[in-house]
Amino acid sequence: MRSDDKNDESTFSNRIKEQEARKVKAQSEDTESPWLGLGMFGIVGWSVVVPSLLGTLLGLWLDLHYPVRISWTLSLLVAGLCIGCLMAWYWVVTEEKDIHK
Repeated sequence: MRSDDKNDESTFSNRIKEQEARKVKAQSEDTESPWLGLGMFGIVGWSVVVPSLLGTLLGLWLDLHYPVRISWTLSLLVAGLCIGCLMAWYWVVTEEKDIHK
């Protein structure tokens, strides 16, 4: 083995050690802030609002083009709300599992 190869291996090992030390330090520090909570709150909110809004818009269009006895708007608003709540619940459960790992 040449001395250049040993030097390259040593440099590579040192870089790996430094990266590992930074990662361990970052994991040990408390990085939670109020902004993280507000960001999660926003994501959960949007995951409920978007399907509800899409359901309402589709319901309005269906009410205009295919009127029936039951309101499409109200029905699809409730369906969108349910789908949005399920999506938010799934996202929160997934994030909670990741946090506890």
